[in-house]
Amino acid sequence: MSTRLYSVVVDATDNSALARFWAEATGWPITFEERDEVVVEPPDGQPGVPLVFLRIGKPKVVKNRVHIDLNSRDADHQAAQVDALRRAGATPLDIGQGAVPWVVLADPEGNEFCVLDHRDVYAGAGPIAAVVLDSPDPFALAPFWAAASGWEEVARDDNSVSLANPAGPGPRLEILRVADPKVAKNRAHIDVAPWAADDQAAEVARLTALGARPVDIGQGDQISWVVLADPDGNEFCVLSSRKE
Repeated sequence: MSTRLYSVVVDATDNSALARFWAEATGWPITFEERDEVVVEPPDGQPGVPLVFLRIGKPKVVKNRVHIDLNSRDADHQAAQVDALRRAGATPLDIGQGAVPWVVLADPEGNEFCVLDHRDVYAGAGPIAAVVLDSPDPFALAPFWAAASGWEEVARDDNSVSLANPAGPGPRLEILRVADPKVAKNRAHIDVAPWAADDQAAEVARLTALGARPVDIGQGDQISWVVLADPDGNEFCVLSSRKE
């Protein structure tokens, strides 16, 4: 039995416009578009995690606990990306980061993200270097997300743990020590999915035994996914079983 990290989902008041911003930021195409859902994902054969934008009426009110780090090839590429992203609607953001080699921006709906300085560990990852999850204790939370994502721990330091897909190059899932308490439903979350041969209900039971719990965010009963919260309270969805 297993699940794997399947997508990153972002709530948006204008999901179509926000998806277009992130399509430009990643260089990926929009592969699905309806009124309430727009999907941006890497072309076939390229590494990456699909981004799903859902139409949600409520505006962003607190700092996100899940954010994206964009990759860069060198200092010139980083500067060019920042310039292009600002022209596309991003704004500089101060979250107390101080003097750091990466650049913190907010997308047009205020979602925080970083444009990283070049780092060899992200070579081959594609435009998204990492999906970053805040946690008061990354070392306690990492085993849960290793089990939920199917990814393996590849690095850690005093404040973070990095997981990577053993199947090949792509972004990392990085769990970062942040003391801020969770005070509202996350505006960005991770979806995991069982493989075709695995049973969704069995996977929900497995993840619940590892510390997840069911949560009601108003999703109703007529849905094909199951909403859970990880041991830190971060919402995520277990999708139906699927081959790809």
